[in-house]
Amino acid sequence: MFIWLFHRISGVSLTILFGIKILTGFFLFTKDKKPDWALSLHRQPVLDILTLILFTFHSIYGLRTIILDFGYRKEKQLFWLSNIAAAIISLALIYIYSITS
Repeated sequence: MFIWLFHRISGVSLTILFGIKILTGFFLFTKDKKPDWALSLHRQPVLDILTLILFTFHSIYGLRTIILDFGYRKEKQLFWLSNIAAAIISLALIYIYSITS
């Protein structure tokens, strides 16, 4: 139940976060004076890290759902394996993001 609910909430959240990123990007490509709110929101590290974490867990949980649809029966083992994999990938992406920013 947790993964089903998290998958739905993270999908909506990712849609909003990507929408914010695209919208602020449009404002930054204008030739006129760039709005301060768009610049500060577009370069917000908290939103970037949240996007990385949500994207990683959302995609790993999606792969988990596909594996279960193919008939894999050890759901509890797959739950922990997907959580560990998503956590490791998220930590690696946050580390890469932090050393490049």
